[in-house]
Amino acid sequence: MILINLLPHREEKRRQRKQAFFAGLGGFALVGAAAVGIWFTVLQQMTSAQLSRNEFLQTEIRRLEAQIKDIATLRAEIEALKSRQKAVEDLQTDRNTPVYLLDELVKQAPEGVYLTAIKQNGQIVEVIGVAQTNERVSEFLRNTLHSSTWLERPELVEIKAATVSSTGREARRLFEFSMRVSLKRPQAAAPSASAAPAAKPAPKAS
Repeated sequence: MILINLLPHREEKRRQRKQAFFAGLGGFALVGAAAVGIWFTVLQQMTSAQLSRNEFLQTEIRRLEAQIKDIATLRAEIEALKSRQKAVEDLQTDRNTPVYLLDELVKQAPEGVYLTAIKQNGQIVEVIGVAQTNERVSEFLRNTLHSSTWLERPELVEIKAATVSSTGREARRLFEFSMRVSLKRPQAAAPSASAAPAAKPAPKAS
């Protein structure tokens, strides 16, 4: 028996293709929406993680800034304490400076040099005296320049010949001189200049 399809098969095939096409579009739309949703979720998680890291970094930065402020405060306090300590040390040194100055001038002045006046203005000391010869004055300058712990930069201001007479003696020809010399700040030199090594006690006789 022969069956003959009298329905419009072309329209039916076209309708099936349309349905398949729209079904495919719907499937792609669902896949695309799912992909977009997944990507959006991932982006949200990444953004949240980055925000958390940023907040952590901001917290650490604030903590470090507070520590830096504390360190700066401690440094300022340390510098203030150092300044006070230096001021006290300078006062102690300045209090003993006249003693060290006189002792140093006596040690550095060679035989034949006699000091008649000493004037101090800050760290500059003016020394006036008389000497038997020019060589004695030169030796005094050399000693002050090379051998002194407390004095430095000696400068001869004036030297001139003078005749000095004393009662019952003949007039003598001497040399009057004046010189300037600078005082050192003897933070390192003071112990060596002021503290002599203690002498060891002699052993007792057995």
